[in-house]
Amino acid sequence: MIDLRSDTVTQPSQAMRRAMAEATVGDDGFGEDPTVRLLEAESAAAMGKEAALFFPSGTMANQAALHLHGRPGYEVMCEAQSHIVVHEMGAMAALNGMQPLPISSRGGRLDPQVLKQVLSARGDYQPPVALLAVENTHNMAGGRVSGLEELAALLELAEEFGLPTHLDGARIFNAACALDLPVSRVAEGFDSVMFCLTKGLGAPVGSMLCGGRSFIKRARRVRKMFGGGGHQIGVLAAAGLVALRDGPARLAEDHRLARRLADGLTNLPGIDLDPSAVVTNIVIFEVQSGEGTTPASDSKDAPASQFCDRLETIGVRAVPLSSRQVRMVTHRDLSSQDIDQAVSGMRSMHS
Repeated sequence: MIDLRSDTVTQPSQAMRRAMAEATVGDDGFGEDPTVRLLEAESAAAMGKEAALFFPSGTMANQAALHLHGRPGYEVMCEAQSHIVVHEMGAMAALNGMQPLPISSRGGRLDPQVLKQVLSARGDYQPPVALLAVENTHNMAGGRVSGLEELAALLELAEEFGLPTHLDGARIFNAACALDLPVSRVAEGFDSVMFCLTKGLGAPVGSMLCGGRSFIKRARRVRKMFGGGGHQIGVLAAAGLVALRDGPARLAEDHRLARRLADGLTNLPGIDLDPSAVVTNIVIFEVQSGEGTTPASDSKDAPASQFCDRLETIGVRAVPLSSRQVRMVTHRDLSSQDIDQAVSGMRSMHS
């Protein structure tokens, strides 16, 4: 199978497997795992923050950040299709007693003027806003990157209204690669940053929450409360170290493969795709109803689901995002030949 469902499907590299087998470990519950401590130190340095904490997942790390920045009964201002809204199982409410204040945008791009209007119009009978959360790259916007000028405007707005800021940087290294900047510049100014060691960096498990020393000290308690504490987890952190040290250098290849995929899909019948919108490793396109199909009465009957089912028969995997949208993601385990084979297979579906 040519698996384009996500950049989380990668297999651990041989270097990661060796590092895991040979890792020096201790009890992280007592703060004594040296491999975890090293990963946390290198992660904090990469983001330009004082400290970092290893989490089992990005969702848990995001929710721990929201828990620390906010309080029950408050709202989280964020883009309407943010990961914390649509892909974290309602954890904002279930774990933290908060709700999103979703702001619709074009292509995941938050407009500071719109945010200012919303914040300025808040009344006494509306929940107070606890923080501003930004996602970069933006998954549901096709891996769109927020540049430094855009981020600076959002940070300035948050400061004006006294809001702490959290950056969901699950794929922040992809953003840094696309901008040709050190990743610390992309994280600069945010009170907390989460990034994934999985996804483009290729580790089998783990995400990092970075911020000030006091913030991270409190985050350890929240991680334990959420069930994310561990003991000899240096075996996992060892793979994360390999991912952090080696992964960023090859993300440009993932981006190149995504553009190759987008160019190949552009002229296929029944597919609506703007290749210029593909700037990192995510390709999202719309599919039209096939001949003889009717409007979907169930998600499995939607054109996107039918398209993905047909892809399986030619050895390609993708994810339906909505009734018409399909997502494909390039990653370390793919080659140019894989991309060309996938495009060729999809072309044969229409022949």
